[in-house]
Amino acid sequence: MNISIKRVNSEFDDLPLPTYATEGSAGMDIYAATELPIVIEPGAIAMIPTNISIALQPGYECQVRSRSGLAGKNGIFALNAPGTVDSDYRGEVKIILANFGKEAFTINKADRIAQLVIAQYEHIQWKEVSSLDETERGSGGFGSTGVS
Repeated sequence: MNISIKRVNSEFDDLPLPTYATEGSAGMDIYAATELPIVIEPGAIAMIPTNISIALQPGYECQVRSRSGLAGKNGIFALNAPGTVDSDYRGEVKIILANFGKEAFTINKADRIAQLVIAQYEHIQWKEVSSLDETERGSGGFGSTGVS
């Protein structure tokens, strides 16, 4: 599949486009487009520019996900993950990062800050009914299936 991508500002033309780290990667690393370092203090949230805009076909979304290394080692998470870039959005993709760690974290130009996964979706129509089919779980909610 080919997806149109545009750089927003020529100042960051030296940054790579989102890239797969390995042959088996589902997500593409996306890079920070910031001239000055951005410091995210513990408990703080920052919106990180990427200098790219994309044009997805209808029926597709671009999911924004945390990078496991940033999350596991530093407590840096992409908020509302997976975030969604809709097929009709043409503005700059920005990454919302939150610092759940104990120390300030600095984002520098060209740092890999999140992953993008392109996914297909369907629009549905709701069919209102008076009852739903029965299942083994039924209405058992959070934690109802146990831990082990």
